[in-house]
Amino acid sequence: MITAVIPAFNEEERIENVLEETSEYVDEIIVIDDNSTDGTAERAEKYGKVLKNETNRGYLRSIRRGFEAAGGDVVVTLDGDGEHDPSFIPKMVALIQNGEADLVFGKRERVPRLSERLISELVGLKVGLEDTGTGFRALKVSLAERMELYGYCTCGTFVLEAVSLGAEVKEVKAPVKDVEKPKRIAWQHFFQFFVVVWLMLKEL
Repeated sequence: MITAVIPAFNEEERIENVLEETSEYVDEIIVIDDNSTDGTAERAEKYGKVLKNETNRGYLRSIRRGFEAAGGDVVVTLDGDGEHDPSFIPKMVALIQNGEADLVFGKRERVPRLSERLISELVGLKVGLEDTGTGFRALKVSLAERMELYGYCTCGTFVLEAVSLGAEVKEVKAPVKDVEKPKRIAWQHFFQFFVVVWLMLKEL
């Protein structure tokens, strides 16, 4: 059984298309509405379970809540803005079902932000992956339940924690879709860099 965990904040214009496409490849959908001020939750309800955060808790806590609620054996995370292509889910999940991996990342053709590329290059020296910041991943629920999710986002730290727990990690090519959405400056990457370094040193 495959569970999709999809955090969303003010995505009423995009969320239905994301869920419609995702429903073709998974058995269960859990949307974590991070205290949206629009109709995101209402539009998502007909596609699966919607967990509403009473306050804006952020991406990490939303993902954590989704992991705790997942009923499947494999959980897939993707964003609610439509950037990730659900058609790659079977390819990612197959590596887990075949026993080749515990965690699989959907590798983007290009990582958009310089700060994210720097983190990926640093972490890649340890784990051998090229894109450690993507939000498109598949992993065993048994692994997800053990993860604390350190840092200010999942860039670099998600894979480092998984490896520290003994996970075998892989990545497959999963080009993203073009989404017309403003890209904010990711200030959290500055602080995330230090968390990444701490985790890498901690595991040496």
